[in-house]
Amino acid sequence: MTSQSADDFRLTVLNPGGRDPEQQFHHPLALGEGAHPPINFHGFAACTLGAFHRDPRRAIAEDTPVLLLLRGDFRDSERALSDLKKHGRTVAVSLKETGLHQIAQQLCERRKLSRFMKILAQADGCIATTPEAAEIYQRTRWSLRRVTFIPTPYPIEDQRWDFSMSPNEQSGILVGTREWDVPSRNHFAALLVARELCEATGEPVTVVNLNGRKEERLLAQLKFPEGKLRVIEKRKAYPDYLRDVAQHKIVLHLDRSHVPGQVAGDALLTRIACVGGDGAIERIAFSKTCGEGRTITEITSMALDLLKSADLRAAIVAESQQRALERLSFQAVRSQLATFFAQFGER
Repeated sequence: MTSQSADDFRLTVLNPGGRDPEQQFHHPLALGEGAHPPINFHGFAACTLGAFHRDPRRAIAEDTPVLLLLRGDFRDSERALSDLKKHGRTVAVSLKETGLHQIAQQLCERRKLSRFMKILAQADGCIATTPEAAEIYQRTRWSLRRVTFIPTPYPIEDQRWDFSMSPNEQSGILVGTREWDVPSRNHFAALLVARELCEATGEPVTVVNLNGRKEERLLAQLKFPEGKLRVIEKRKAYPDYLRDVAQHKIVLHLDRSHVPGQVAGDALLTRIACVGGDGAIERIAFSKTCGEGRTITEITSMALDLLKSADLRAAIVAESQQRALERLSFQAVRSQLATFFAQFGER
């Protein structure tokens, strides 16, 4: 695949029956532009200047290869795949929710599993946003050699998406997870670590609570030092949320879900250090501070060192930016997508 053909590559992402509206990414998005920020699966469309649709007819009209997302009971996805193939489109598929716990939840029903197996048998290939999902796709359809892991991209190279702040303006710890009731998130344990770090350093802690009184009561039980706990209680536009993230010295979490890694993606756009977590982006960009293969005690120690040393934080951020440019930037992921789809030839 030449650089010229990679530059010409366009991809349509189709989420049949989903709630996200049609969105064209025919030019790089400025802040606040478009219905959805250019991240997660929208990032695949955005990095190729392609489109994101929920109506199969509109996806067919784009006349490009398609990444078909599998969601719900997979009925809409199954019908969409049939329509796309009738019109000669090259179709790769991916589960829309790809954390290990999410894959397990989706495929524990016989009918859904049957549709999933049928879809994989008919698709041209699979794109996985985590290495673990790639292994599952490969083992589900043993004859399918056209499986690839491609991480979700972030517009690292676009200065309009640089939310960095001066180190002198940063303070405290942001807890990156929010879900108390998902065991693999380890949200309670992350809050305990954050409280310990707060007591050791005096750094304030920020958490996100969009679920009201129940989580307020849970947080109250942890008894953070007086005046050291800040709670974000309203959902914000993505750029506004990133401005909140950028005010912190580190983002901390203990997630063991092997998700794509938006917590680390947010850290990349805000140029702060991400500590803990085993998402795909954590492992690529923050390999020295991620949670893969590390104990909670080791993660706590790393976080403490980072809170105490601006130079150490700067070194981790610099390394993460370099790795992101090489593997996670729009240009890098666009090239990976173009190379993957090139094997299928013209349709």
